[in-house]
Amino acid sequence: MFALLAVLWGTSFMAIEVGLEVLPPALFAALRYDIAGLVLFGYALVAAEDWRPRGRDEWVVVFVGGALLIGVHFTLLFSGQRYVTSGVAAIVLSLSPVLTPLFAWTMLPEERLDFFGFLGVFLGLVGTVVIAVSSGSVGGQLLGVVLLFLAAASWAFGSVLVKRLPGNPPVAPMQAWMMLLGSGMLHIVSPLLGEPGLAQVAWSPLVVGALLFLAVLCSAVGFIIYFVLLDRIGAVEISLVSYAVPIVAAVSGWAVLGEDIGPATITGFLFILAGFAFMKYNALGPVVRDIGVRAGLVAPKHVSDRDPVPADD
Repeated sequence: MFALLAVLWGTSFMAIEVGLEVLPPALFAALRYDIAGLVLFGYALVAAEDWRPRGRDEWVVVFVGGALLIGVHFTLLFSGQRYVTSGVAAIVLSLSPVLTPLFAWTMLPEERLDFFGFLGVFLGLVGTVVIAVSSGSVGGQLLGVVLLFLAAASWAFGSVLVKRLPGNPPVAPMQAWMMLLGSGMLHIVSPLLGEPGLAQVAWSPLVVGALLFLAVLCSAVGFIIYFVLLDRIGAVEISLVSYAVPIVAAVSGWAVLGEDIGPATITGFLFILAGFAFMKYNALGPVVRDIGVRAGLVAPKHVSDRDPVPADD
């Protein structure tokens, strides 16, 4: 599920680039979540036990998620990506794992990082800086980077706050209501920013395809995966998907758009992967040992004489 989410969100930046050629950013994001919200709402009517949140606590979760994870986040993201490449946008947004522990430190004490966790965050940050500097575009496009940084902060804070709040509505209805609430906010923001309306958009099959890809796969399917993982592994660990997304974005850009992946980019990816390994060292340790035993590089662990021997059935 983690890998699928990284692929969907990593390739989404190419689709955003296509759509931004003819669609203004806030309106583009609003249309994306109009469609995604309706798709999820239809799914919730069929698959969920309850199609709407119940009680004040659940509605607060929906409002916070719709405002921070949809409305604020995607207004900043789509606006910032007008000034930078898709690869740089993905890289800047990968700072959310660095910001998430800062919010979780006071709001989610059970998810505080240990030394290896902070070392992993630091290595991931180093990797993003190496890639950003090697792109040669960050310095001349500071406004876009600032907007994307604020988008990452909105996502990190919103993820932690949704996890912290007492309400726990079913995933599909919650996602549908969040998306529809967020798209409503974006429709209000769009004219306030002076954006042109739908009548002035030069539609094409490619733009429609990009919009549907973003709405159905990256949003409807992707957000269900994200919140399932948020519940299972926590806000800090799921935020690590932001480290995998730039890798997918760079590889897809190279394969589809012919963008180069230079030595500095590869070095940055290695730092990011090392950071991910340190963040997950408790889970990866037994897996690495098992691989070593199978390869004959590590001696198998013997049962101690003092270990209890299971009784026969």
